[in-house]
Amino acid sequence: MPKTVTVTRRFAVSPERVFDAFLDPAIAGKFMFATPTGEMVRVKIEPRVGGAYTFVDRRDGEDIEHAGQILELDRPKRLVFQFAVPKYDPANTTVALDITADGTGALLTLTHQGVDDAYLEQTGKGWTMILENAVSAVG
Repeated sequence: MPKTVTVTRRFAVSPERVFDAFLDPAIAGKFMFATPTGEMVRVKIEPRVGGAYTFVDRRDGEDIEHAGQILELDRPKRLVFQFAVPKYDPANTTVALDITADGTGALLTLTHQGVDDAYLEQTGKGWTMILENAVSAVG
Protein backbone atom coordinates (compact mmCIF):
# COMPACT_ATOMS: atom_id res chain seq x y z
CA MET A 1 0.00 0.00 0.00
CA PRO A 2 1.46 3.41 -0.98
CA LYS A 3 2.81 5.54 1.84
CA THR A 4 3.59 9.20 2.53
CA VAL A 5 7.04 10.65 3.22
CA THR A 6 7.31 14.00 5.02
CA VAL A 7 10.50 16.05 5.44
CA THR A 8 10.75 19.51 7.01
CA ARG A 9 13.62 21.98 6.70
CA ARG A 10 14.17 25.57 7.86
CA PHE A 11 15.67 28.20 5.55
CA ALA A 12 17.29 31.49 6.62
CA VAL A 13 15.68 33.34 3.69
CA SER A 14 12.17 34.53 2.87
CA PRO A 15 9.38 32.17 1.77
CA GLU A 16 9.38 33.94 -1.62
CA ARG A 17 13.06 33.17 -2.15
CA VAL A 18 12.58 29.52 -1.19
CA PHE A 19 9.55 29.14 -3.44
CA ASP A 20 11.23 30.82 -6.41
CA ALA A 21 14.34 28.63 -6.09
CA PHE A 22 12.31 25.51 -6.91
CA LEU A 23 11.13 27.09 -10.19
CA ASP A 24 14.42 28.66 -11.33
CA PRO A 25 16.36 26.11 -13.44
CA ALA A 26 19.74 27.68 -12.58
CA ILE A 27 19.13 27.31 -8.84
CA ALA A 28 16.97 24.16 -8.76
CA GLY A 29 19.53 22.34 -10.91
CA LYS A 30 22.01 22.65 -8.04
CA PHE A 31 19.88 20.68 -5.58
CA MET A 32 16.81 19.00 -7.12
CA PHE A 33 17.66 15.35 -7.82
CA ALA A 34 21.37 16.21 -7.94
CA THR A 35 23.67 13.59 -6.48
CA PRO A 36 27.18 14.05 -5.05
CA THR A 37 28.75 11.88 -7.77
CA GLY A 38 26.41 12.82 -10.62
CA GLU A 39 26.36 15.67 -13.10
CA MET A 40 23.16 17.61 -13.80
CA VAL A 41 23.04 17.63 -17.59
CA ARG A 42 19.58 19.04 -18.26
CA VAL A 43 17.03 21.11 -16.34
CA LYS A 44 13.79 22.31 -17.85
CA ILE A 45 10.99 23.92 -15.83
CA GLU A 46 7.79 25.47 -17.18
CA PRO A 47 6.74 27.49 -14.10
CA ARG A 48 2.97 27.37 -14.54
CA VAL A 49 0.09 25.09 -13.61
CA GLY A 50 0.18 22.31 -16.19
CA GLY A 51 3.81 23.06 -17.04
CA ALA A 52 6.27 20.21 -17.33
CA TYR A 53 9.64 19.86 -15.67
CA THR A 54 12.59 17.57 -16.35
CA PHE A 55 15.85 17.07 -14.44
CA VAL A 56 18.46 14.71 -15.88
CA ASP A 57 21.33 13.68 -13.61
CA ARG A 58 24.16 11.69 -15.22
CA ARG A 59 25.31 8.99 -12.79
CA ASP A 60 28.21 6.73 -13.74
CA GLY A 61 27.59 7.48 -17.43
CA GLU A 62 23.87 6.76 -17.17
CA ASP A 63 21.22 9.49 -17.52
CA ILE A 64 18.50 9.39 -14.85
CA GLU A 65 15.44 11.47 -15.66
CA HIS A 66 13.14 12.92 -13.01
CA ALA A 67 10.04 14.40 -14.58
CA GLY A 68 6.49 15.50 -14.01
CA GLN A 69 3.96 18.24 -14.23
CA ILE A 70 3.20 21.20 -11.99
CA LEU A 71 -0.25 20.80 -10.47
CA GLU A 72 -0.53 23.80 -8.16
CA LEU A 73 1.27 27.13 -7.71
CA ASP A 74 0.40 29.49 -4.86
CA ARG A 75 3.45 31.73 -4.43
CA PRO A 76 5.05 31.76 -1.90
CA LYS A 77 3.01 29.23 0.09
CA ARG A 78 2.51 26.06 -1.92
CA LEU A 79 3.92 24.17 -4.90
CA VAL A 80 2.50 20.77 -5.89
CA PHE A 81 3.83 18.58 -8.69
CA GLN A 82 3.58 15.09 -10.13
CA PHE A 83 6.79 13.13 -9.84
CA ALA A 84 8.20 10.12 -11.66
CA VAL A 85 11.53 8.47 -12.39
CA PRO A 86 10.50 6.61 -15.58
CA LYS A 87 13.66 4.47 -15.70
CA TYR A 88 12.70 2.81 -12.41
CA ASP A 89 8.95 3.23 -12.14
CA PRO A 90 6.48 4.77 -14.60
CA ALA A 91 3.99 5.61 -11.83
CA ASN A 92 3.37 9.26 -11.00
CA THR A 93 3.30 10.24 -7.36
CA THR A 94 2.53 13.66 -5.87
CA VAL A 95 4.89 16.01 -4.04
CA ALA A 96 3.67 19.09 -2.16
CA LEU A 97 5.90 21.85 -0.82
CA ASP A 98 4.25 23.96 1.87
CA ILE A 99 6.23 27.04 2.87
CA THR A 100 5.50 29.30 5.83
CA ALA A 101 7.23 32.31 7.32
CA ASP A 102 9.33 31.36 10.35
CA GLY A 103 10.83 34.36 12.12
CA THR A 104 13.26 35.90 9.64
CA GLY A 105 13.27 32.78 7.48
CA ALA A 106 10.97 30.10 6.13
CA LEU A 107 9.88 26.61 7.06
CA LEU A 108 9.35 24.15 4.21
CA THR A 109 7.39 20.94 4.67
CA LEU A 110 7.66 18.47 1.81
CA THR A 111 5.00 15.77 1.59
CA HIS A 112 5.47 12.99 -0.99
CA GLN A 113 2.33 10.89 -1.39
CA GLY A 114 2.00 7.55 -3.13
CA VAL A 115 5.46 6.17 -2.34
CA ASP A 116 5.77 2.43 -2.88
CA ASP A 117 6.95 0.47 0.17
CA ALA A 118 10.04 -0.66 -1.76
CA TYR A 119 11.19 2.97 -2.15
CA LEU A 120 10.08 4.36 1.22
CA GLU A 121 13.45 4.56 3.00
CA GLN A 122 15.33 5.66 -0.14
CA THR A 123 12.72 8.37 -0.80
CA GLY A 124 13.00 9.80 2.71
CA LYS A 125 16.80 9.88 2.52
CA GLY A 126 16.68 11.39 -0.97
CA TRP A 127 14.36 14.26 -0.01
CA THR A 128 16.38 14.91 3.16
CA MET A 129 19.54 15.26 1.04
CA ILE A 130 17.75 17.45 -1.52
CA LEU A 131 16.41 19.84 1.11
CA GLU A 132 19.79 20.03 2.87
CA ASN A 133 21.35 20.93 -0.48
CA ALA A 134 18.55 23.42 -1.12
CA VAL A 135 19.38 25.24 2.11
CA SER A 136 22.95 25.65 0.83
CA ALA A 137 21.90 26.66 -2.70
CA VAL A 138 19.22 29.16 -1.69
CA GLY A 139 21.17 30.86 1.08
